[in-house]
Formats: sequence, structure tokens, C-alpha cells
Amino acid sequence: MEGDLKVGIVGFGYWGPKLVRNFAEMSGVILEWVVDLDEAKLGKVHRDYPGVKVTTSVGEMLASDVDAVVIATPIRTHYKLARQSLLVGKHVMVEKPLTDRSEHAEELVSIADRLGLVLMVGHTFVYNGAIQALREIIASGELGDIYYVDSARLNLGLFQPDINVLWDLAPHDVSILRYILGMEPLSVSAHGSAHVRPGVHDVVYAEFAFPHNILAHVHLSWLDPCKVRRVTVVGSRKMVVCNDVADVEKIRIYDKGVERTYVTDKFSDFHLEYRYGGVHIPYVPFREPLAVQCEHFVSSIRHGTTPTTDGREGLQVVRILEQADRSLQEGGVRKPLMGLLDGSRLVGAGKDGMAVSGVAHGH
Repeated sequence: MEGDLKVGIVGFGYWGPKLVRNFAEMSGVILEWVVDLDEAKLGKVHRDYPGVKVTTSVGEMLASDVDAVVIATPIRTHYKLARQSLLVGKHVMVEKPLTDRSEHAEELVSIADRLGLVLMVGHTFVYNGAIQALREIIASGELGDIYYVDSARLNLGLFQPDINVLWDLAPHDVSILRYILGMEPLSVSAHGSAHVRPGVHDVVYAEFAFPHNILAHVHLSWLDPCKVRRVTVVGSRKMVVCNDVADVEKIRIYDKGVERTYVTDKFSDFHLEYRYGGVHIPYVPFREPLAVQCEHFVSSIRHGTTPTTDGREGLQVVRILEQADRSLQEGGVRKPLMGLLDGSRLVGAGKDGMAVSGVAHGH
């Protein structure tokens, strides 16, 4: 499309102000509307961005000539707002997760396809330079065969009123795991505990089984004194740690490992060698991932291309979260994912199902 792209944003809570800032500063974009039910928040928008229209009515914004709608509201409202927006011909970006039910996500994907509209999900870490570098390191084979992945996403809060910590934080980890490994998980199990509000899990441990005997463990918590955003990948040759909380040196590659010196059937001949090599810290250029995500949304609309994290990617994540939540409610019973997931398109997937480099073009 030609000319400035007109954007409306629904929700001015946690993510809303960051989205408003990014779209307001983007060239070739006019931030036309901000919608929120809180008049005080709208007053702040009016003071900080006097040229932006504000309203408590989603319908008023949808009746205007905005080209695209960005939804940053509680998860339970995503389906209704996205559906309304798509049906009146607006391109849509929804903050993660796409919906709280897979059948709703399927319907949104179907509507977007039928009307030729862009539907994108805010899996922000896919647009994070450190996570992109991590994917490329794995794809290069430098780590050798991947043994397992360990992910920790911990903080004190932010407690959500209508969802547990799995639905709040795990969308990040599920999208990261699929992205860096370039394959779909085969099964999931989850267990946890509810300490602050009865029945609402605030601590969760989830385990995902991937092809090639790769296990991924995810630790999620709203009850940790330290903010942790860390992904560790252990391979047969090397290991790598991605620490997103670090100001610099977000990626560290460790030349460490353990090897059997030779193979024998005799227990007395069982020997291991431990390798303690150096640490390599690659340079990772950094841009605000949310800015990259917003630019990618606009670029996808302008050029009629499929976003890296389109509606189908969002649907896959919702399906995985549903099975993980069922496992959580049933005390950790392993739930199969084979047959539930569409393996026809996977972000970064190569011919053998492993990740390849250079996927996120135009970021």
C-alpha cells in the first residue's frame, strides 16, 4: 500500500505505552487512535501525544479509516477484539498469546486468510537479536548434537487477574524453543503450585520433548526475588547461555563438555574426559525487539508478505499451551502434541526440521 499507514491501538496498560511510543516514532506511520476504558490513561495519552485521538469505544475507532489495529488488552478479550477488527477490514497485531482457546485462534486465522489481511502475534523474543543469534549458533552445528535446553523466566509479579503464570509467561518460551530448534515438540508435561491465589498457579515447571531425544525444561515464576530471563543450550561439543537481562554480553559460548575416551563393555574400563575450554562472547547488535516487531508488522502490510510470527504461529503456540495447562491441572500427566500441531510451516525450519539461519528477513 502507498501513503502513511494509519494505526489504532487498543489497550494502554503494560504494553500499550511501549506500543504507542514505537508507532508514534515510526516514519510512514500515523498513530491515529488509542482506545482504553480508563479515562485517566487516555488523559495521559492526550497530554503526551496531543495529535492522537482517544476514546473508550472500540467501535468508534473501528468505524474510522485506520488501516491496522494493535491489541494489547487482557488475553480473554483478544478473540473478540481481533475478530471485530478483521471483519471490518483492518490488519491486526495481537500481543501474546493470540487467544486463550485454539478454536478461537483457528477462526481468526481463517478470517484473515479469507479477507487477505495480515494477522500477526507479538512473540517479541523472535525479534530479539540475542535469540536470533542463538538460533544461528544452533543451526551452524557449532554446539554439536543438542542434548537439552533449560529456560528460566522468573520475576516478582506481575500477577494477572484472569490467567496463571503458564499462560502469562510460557508463550515466550514456547515461541523461543520452536524458533531456535526449528521443530515442533512431541509432548509436554507440567506441574506447579499456587501460593497467592487458590487454584491459580504462580510457579510452573514444564518439560517439552522434542525430536532427536532433545528435552527442554522451562521454569516459570511470579514469586522469585530476582528477574531472570535465561536460556541455556547444552550440546555434545559446546554449551551456550543467552541471558537477556544482561546489559551487554547477552550470549556466551562455553567450550566445555564431557567425552568418553573409548567405548568398552567392561565397567572397569569406563573413563570420561572433561573439557574445560575458553568462553567466546560474540558481538550481538541490539535493537529494541518491540520496535523490530512493530516495523515488521508495518512492512508485512505494505508488501503483502507473511509475518514471521503470523496467525498460524500464534495458533501453534496456543495449542501447545492448552495441552501444557491440561497437564498442569492433572498433576503433570504427559500430554501428546503430535497430531495437534500443523507441521507444514515452522519458523526457521530447514529440510530436516532443524533450524536454519537467515530466516527473519527485513528486521
